[in-house]
Amino acid sequence: MKQHSFAQGSPEWHAHRATHFNASDAPAMMGCSPYKTRNQLLHEIHTGVTPTVDAATQRRFDDGHRFEALARPLAEEIIGEDLYPVTGSVGKLSASFDGLPIAEDVPFEHKSLNDELRAAMPLPGLNEGVTLPLQYRIQMEQQCMVCGADRVLFMASKWNGDELVEERHCWYESSQHLADDIAAGWDQFEHDLPAYVPAEPVADVVGRTPETLPALRIEVTGMVTASNLVQYREHALAVFAGINRDLKTDQDFANADKTVKWCGEVESRLAAAKQHALSQTESIDVLFKTIDDITAEARATRLELDKLVKARKEARRGEIVAGGVKALADHIAALTTRLGKPYMPAVPADFGGAIKGLRTFDSMQNAVDTALANAKITASAAADRIQANLTTLREKAAEHAFLFPDTAQIVQKAPDDLATLVTARIAEHEEKERVRKEAERERIRNEERQRLEREQEAERQRAAQEQAAAAVPAAAPAQPHVAVAAPAATPAPAPTVIPMPARTAAAPTSKPTLSLGQIKERITPLQITAEGMATLGFTGVKDRGSVLFHEAEYPHVLAAIVAHVQAIQAKQAA
Repeated sequence: MKQHSFAQGSPEWHAHRATHFNASDAPAMMGCSPYKTRNQLLHEIHTGVTPTVDAATQRRFDDGHRFEALARPLAEEIIGEDLYPVTGSVGKLSASFDGLPIAEDVPFEHKSLNDELRAAMPLPGLNEGVTLPLQYRIQMEQQCMVCGADRVLFMASKWNGDELVEERHCWYESSQHLADDIAAGWDQFEHDLPAYVPAEPVADVVGRTPETLPALRIEVTGMVTASNLVQYREHALAVFAGINRDLKTDQDFANADKTVKWCGEVESRLAAAKQHALSQTESIDVLFKTIDDITAEARATRLELDKLVKARKEARRGEIVAGGVKALADHIAALTTRLGKPYMPAVPADFGGAIKGLRTFDSMQNAVDTALANAKITASAAADRIQANLTTLREKAAEHAFLFPDTAQIVQKAPDDLATLVTARIAEHEEKERVRKEAERERIRNEERQRLEREQEAERQRAAQEQAAAAVPAAAPAQPHVAVAAPAATPAPAPTVIPMPARTAAAPTSKPTLSLGQIKERITPLQITAEGMATLGFTGVKDRGSVLFHEAEYPHVLAAIVAHVQAIQAKQAA
């Protein structure tokens, strides 16, 4: 924080305030000050002209400064350090501290005690159940933003001379959420400031009637002896025709309200003049007809203007509300253009509720402008959040865009949450890919192994068939078995013959239960496949991926294997 040595209230202090966003103005900027509207603050900063302080207000300011000085020693006892009034700033933000220790870590803020603060702080020195009005919390939060403190000692006191009458105090704890709102509020205020157009200064709204009609003079003695009725009629009709019916400003509506009453008075005066004439004569058709015409015109004008006032008031309220709706829509459209796609969420803004109960159009316009500023702040914050999330997606998920078909929804998340989501989705996808690729490699290895096994088995079967064919000549099957003697020099050993039971067909009703795996276990270390079994004449039955055989076939399987091996042995011996 940068400290400034000038005293509060000095010309240098005022010059500093004119170029900074001050903590005491923050409630007005946020639209919650009971003393100044946001539009009034815009006008003051834009023009540099501040309202003249009247004598009563100045006395109130002087009492506040005096109470503050008297209460500072009480605050020093609570904080345990000496306090000094000082003005500090960080960037464009500024704050005037009623008291600040050398370490700048515990600010002191003082207000004159009133009923509102008594209700907020029912017991001195207790924080439990204390909720200070928002305007004070905003001011102290900006003080924390300027000096970096975590809390502020808030005190309100009342004095009789130098004697303490009553004192209440509590601790205000800093809120990051409120600090963010204040920062966004000043950003929007700074954005609105160059576009602000000061309204024409107007005095207090007081209705005016059209020019006064001349006095109507009628004298009759059985007949009209003297009258300016013709001239009066022409003048009256011209005045009625010139009454403003295009109502826009508070002045227009005040004039119209006043004119409605005036027309009623004209009707009453004409009725009185007519009655006066009737008291002088029984019937003067021309006189009465003229008076009736003027009366009817005054009445018609009164009724028309009265209806117009009511209709235009309602229409003007609608125009103010519609202006806020359009301005917010334009702002959101600009943010959408900035983002490149329609990611912006709906931004609620109750402009109709903002003007509820307000009587003047100036107060309605200020209420709508304040609500608009708050809605713009919300929209801009949403756009900044979406922009940050889109940047995260571009940086971390550029190669995994297909994982985020719900981009329009997830960019609404808090940036930290979205970053976590992106990391989790990519990690999950990569794990699935790793598992898929490993499964694919395993499938390829299995297929290759099975292919090699099939080729090897086919080669073994081919070799066995060749050996069997070589061991048994083609003409031999019809002849009785004749042993062939080997050459005397190298006698071949006679093959060992193991008698096996004769093969009989399995009962057709039995269910095969002997699996190929079980056969492999029984003949280990020999190995055999389903194709090999088929070569030996045993096809088996396929059941859910397995090949099953009848248990009764097993001895015959062994016999076939032995015969096959003997055929190979015989071929080798030959």
